Amino acid sequence: MNMSSPVFIRRATMSDLNTIVNFNMALARETENRTLDVQVLESGVEALLKDAGKGWYAVAEKSFQGGRLIVVGQILITFEWSDWRNGNFWWLQSVYVHPDQRQQHIFRQLYEYVQGQAHLNREPICGYRLYVEEKNIHAHQAYAKLGFQETVYHMYEKEFSWTSPSFPQSIV
Repeated sequence: MNMSSPVFIRRATMSDLNTIVNFNMALARETENRTLDVQVLESGVEALLKDAGKGWYAVAEKSFQGGRLIVVGQILITFEWSDWRNGNFWWLQSVYVHPDQRQQHIFRQLYEYVQGQAHLNREPICGYRLYVEEKNIHAHQAYAKLGFQETVYHMYEKEFSWTSPSFPQSIV
């Protein structure tokens, strides 16, 4: 892949579905050694691309042979309402840059795009949040370079075993 071509950042569309699914599969393998259910993942990405209320993806493209644009990176933004601050936190998730394109500031450009979108937003945004797998030292360093700080909070979760899209196993 050509390393020196300019990067273009844009909002993802339904035409990016397969690339985003493939990037998310690779992300789960690389960072958590997990294999995701591709059908569930595809349905989840598609649902988000169809409903901006759930969030939105931005993708980074580069021009390659013949001028063809290829997606080389992505970031997902979702929202968390804060009643204490009367505004949304934007969660940065599913951050992925193709291995051949790393160390070229593509994540930084995706983040700068997100910042620009925040300035255009009509609703109050009180900050950005993200989570990172504790052993992913490269990600810790990249986020720190952008001014992110570790918080006093620890993240907990309780996952449901889904029997249908509507009802978690624990309440059926």
